[in-house]
Amino acid sequence: MLERQPSLPLSAHYQLYDMLIPKDNFLRQMKELVDFSFVEEELEDKYCLDTGRNAEPPVRMFKYLLLKQIHDLSDADLVERARYDLSFKYFLDLIPEASVIHSSTLTKFRRLRLKDKDLMNVLVAKTVELALEHEVLKSNTIIVDATHTLSRFHSKTANEYVQEKSKSLRKVAYQHQPSIKEKFPDKPATDSLEDELAYTTAILEVLEKEEQLKQLPAIKEKINMVKEVVEDIQEEANYGGDPDARKGYKASDYSFLGYKTHIAMSDERIITAAVVTSGEKSDTKYLKELVETSEENGFMVDTVVGDTAYSSKDNLQYMNENEKQLISRLHPIITNGNRKRGKEFEFNKDANMYVCPAGHLANKKSVKKRQDTSQNPQLKYFFDVEKCKVCPLRDGCYIEGAKTKTYSVSIKSSEHLSQEAFQETEEFKRLAKTRYKIEAKNSELKHRHGYKKANSSGLFGMKIQGATTIFVTNMKRIIKLINEK
Repeated sequence: MLERQPSLPLSAHYQLYDMLIPKDNFLRQMKELVDFSFVEEELEDKYCLDTGRNAEPPVRMFKYLLLKQIHDLSDADLVERARYDLSFKYFLDLIPEASVIHSSTLTKFRRLRLKDKDLMNVLVAKTVELALEHEVLKSNTIIVDATHTLSRFHSKTANEYVQEKSKSLRKVAYQHQPSIKEKFPDKPATDSLEDELAYTTAILEVLEKEEQLKQLPAIKEKINMVKEVVEDIQEEANYGGDPDARKGYKASDYSFLGYKTHIAMSDERIITAAVVTSGEKSDTKYLKELVETSEENGFMVDTVVGDTAYSSKDNLQYMNENEKQLISRLHPIITNGNRKRGKEFEFNKDANMYVCPAGHLANKKSVKKRQDTSQNPQLKYFFDVEKCKVCPLRDGCYIEGAKTKTYSVSIKSSEHLSQEAFQETEEFKRLAKTRYKIEAKNSELKHRHGYKKANSSGLFGMKIQGATTIFVTNMKRIIKLINEK
């Protein structure tokens, strides 16, 4: 049951918060700045309002998720730190002597209470509202880009991933107590995931009996992380890895397995919209959604800055029709030619090649000039015909017996004359220089907030990670801008 008005018990020790938590502490500033009641309103339909035991307040559970993202902790380590860290308890609306949740409660909250919720738009909209309220969001320009996040398994099977984490745990244990090796069970003789999980569980059971060893911070942190990995994998129906992760390309010789987050960021470096997808999705198709979501969140857009991935014909038409500027340099091969919608191949601007609907990257290209000089030349892309022969999507795409498989597109520079002229103006060049800001934001997400790799499996988990990460980075930026006023 959801308690309508959870009360904070009186405590003789509440003054400790004012004495020990400085005014410039980030958690204190975020708690004082944000009214988190919107979380309860958003999740109300996930709780029973009149029967059952009182549930842990959804606002507090959401704050646990934020703390996990801010400090990159496992559930168990997060709960342990919340026991003694007064800044955590203050942020969680707990009195100093209050008890904390069990780590399993946080797992259930993620899987049950957040299911079917568009947490990303809710959280981004809230931060944009705050930025506008405090007048730190004044521009009408957004910078768009996509950043990639590696799958939790990153081209590994679930079995290999468990082996990696188990090995890391054993290595730390050997450093502190070499003799512990004699107590560990024999390694499994097969490559079965079930056997590897059983072996890792047995390792954990041995370490749980070593009272002095398991209390060492380095050991304790590894134990908690391995436990979380084992529990998560046992919950997953697909033991073969991350079922929603897909291969994407950052260059012709570099691919990744995972997800993309398509981001719109204001000139003040506040994210105004974001969309999480699997890794193979093309950047160019999300410009319209990012613009419209930004405006739905209260941020009026008149200029969009992006790389060449966004200079497609459809995007240019959309921006012109809505009287907005697109600061994106033309790429002569960014459009899909005259192919029917169902036969389109995707252009990957990082690899500078086309990707077929099955996800295969072209391996070379050549220019095909037309005999009729009034027609634009074409670029012909060549694919590995051996892959085409066994491709499940070959019907209607590959002709049986053909020795080559190509895809041709027209270089339609004539359709982009106005944009071509615009990109030579001083205004275009000045605005284009601001694109570096989103590269810095992507780096911040990855290196300061763990966004380089997914911390769970599946698109649902990635969306939660993306939503909480972006909320935290936006709040840090908003608080900094408010303090600088």
